[in-house]
Amino acid sequence: MKLDDVKKLHQKKYRNQFGYFLVEGEHLVLELFKAVKNPAYRRATRIYVTEEYQQWADSQASQWPVSLVSKKQMAQLSDTKTPQGILACVPLSATDAANLKADKQEKCIYLHEIQDPGNLGTIMRTLAWFGHFRLLLSPNCVDPYNAKVVRASMGAIFHLPLEHEVTIHSLAARFNSFAYLDLNGSSITRPDFADYSCYLFGNEARGVPQDTLSAFNATAFTIAGSGNIDSLNVASALSMCAYQLSVR
Repeated sequence: MKLDDVKKLHQKKYRNQFGYFLVEGEHLVLELFKAVKNPAYRRATRIYVTEEYQQWADSQASQWPVSLVSKKQMAQLSDTKTPQGILACVPLSATDAANLKADKQEKCIYLHEIQDPGNLGTIMRTLAWFGHFRLLLSPNCVDPYNAKVVRASMGAIFHLPLEHEVTIHSLAARFNSFAYLDLNGSSITRPDFADYSCYLFGNEARGVPQDTLSAFNATAFTIAGSGNIDSLNVASALSMCAYQLSVR
């Protein structure tokens, strides 16, 4: 891929057109090395480094194609104000859920129209930390390959089974029981909180559509609090739920 095309990958339409996204920084690239075992994806991925990272790339990325670029070129490729000097151009398909080992114990988390990149990246990081989770994203969610999401995930995007553009109406054919959060629900500390096949989390402002919850006969649960405020950040709420589900 030409450098001029790589620059365009900061825009979603070009990520979809070319089938690649960008991963920037030493930590994220190391997570990529750890996660991607398929030789085809290794050959299709290209690592771009400045001179300072040339020796590092030779030792860490011996099986990956590496291109040396100038600091000026790296600044043009980068999405950050102070580029570290290492960036990877990765096939979108390298993160497909089908490429990760099936997990019979996994719980499915469905996010409906989540908009904030930081929230989505944090959710990915939490679910990858606990393991045994699959993440489903609805249409109109923030793009999981957005640079801010990838950075906030801290590499979790490479370790978490991820499906996107999953319509909420398609869930009924896949799952037989649903749970969601509501102030008037039962406590998530109850043992039966772990008995559901899909957990629904909604848009930061609007939540999950009420007609969908009724159609699915979804069960409401709540996170006990002081009562001083009436809402939690979706990433924080999901983290508490993931912990409860992981200790069952």
